[in-house]
Amino acid sequence: MKIFGGQGFGKSRRFRFTHLNSSGILACPPKFQRNLSGRGKEFRKRGRHKSKRNMIPKENNFAYIDGANLYKGIESSGWHLDYHRFRVWLSEKYSVKRAYIFLGLIPRYKELYKYLQEAGFVLVFKEVVYDDLGEPKGNCDVNLALQAACDAYENKFDRAVLVSSDGDYASLVKFLLEREKFSIILSTHPKDKCSILLKRTGARISYINEQRSHLEVSQKEKAPDRDGTP
Repeated sequence: MKIFGGQGFGKSRRFRFTHLNSSGILACPPKFQRNLSGRGKEFRKRGRHKSKRNMIPKENNFAYIDGANLYKGIESSGWHLDYHRFRVWLSEKYSVKRAYIFLGLIPRYKELYKYLQEAGFVLVFKEVVYDDLGEPKGNCDVNLALQAACDAYENKFDRAVLVSSDGDYASLVKFLLEREKFSIILSTHPKDKCSILLKRTGARISYINEQRSHLEVSQKEKAPDRDGTP
């Protein structure tokens, strides 16, 4: 029988492996098996506690999306946005728990509204007016800014994500930055067409066009007609 010496648990305790099992595999004496088993449970228990301590809870962030600005920005770049993928991306990338889309209410786009709701967005409508040419006008910037400001005052979210390239939201971005309630601007237009007023806020800006390969609707799938409300 081969005898192996080894250092045991603790600074001074030494033990010898003097047992071979029926298969000829080296094993330690029974009392040390008990020690190893007990310490193994202790280490596993400690590991579970450590992993729980190291877990970082996701933020409760809200996204505020200018629907018409998003549609026009993506359309002008020559591709179509998959809103289902977009909603998942917002959640996974920016911890967005609630995503508002602000739109002008046009009855003929009811299938689009249903599609957006199924994708997981909260729709906020504004009544539209029509110009002399019969084109709908439904600017939602005031509604979006008011909703975001109210939510911030009521502490409903940790940080806000703004989806727009419109400089009219610069004051809102500054307001949220001052209160450490702002995450990022997701520009709906390319860098050269994103408002200089937004850039001057100093907020982080990312460009949705850079995510085209991940967010573009496939050729087999096509969303209902988008809302082109300016």
